[in-house]
Amino acid sequence: MTDQPQLHSSVVAIVSLASGIAAKHPDMGQCQLERLRKVGVPEHQIDTVVEIARHIRDEAVQKLNAAFDNCAAVASESAGSCCSSTSSGQSCC
Repeated sequence: MTDQPQLHSSVVAIVSLASGIAAKHPDMGQCQLERLRKVGVPEHQIDTVVEIARHIRDEAVQKLNAAFDNCAAVASESAGSCCSSTSSGQSCC
């Protein structure tokens, strides 16, 4: 078994920053921003990461809202429910 090389700390910080923004983490990546600046990652690259993460987050919210609106419209038309069951048959509603 060979040792796998570790990710560079700047790569870890970029991934953490992007995922935190996309997931709406309450810390908002402040620690990662500081780490990226400290290791010399150019500001335009940080801005690109932030832009992409925000786009992914916003797109996910839009799709979630559209799915909810669609589900609500179907439920009101059929007086049914969009609720599905878990794999064991438990209702989530």
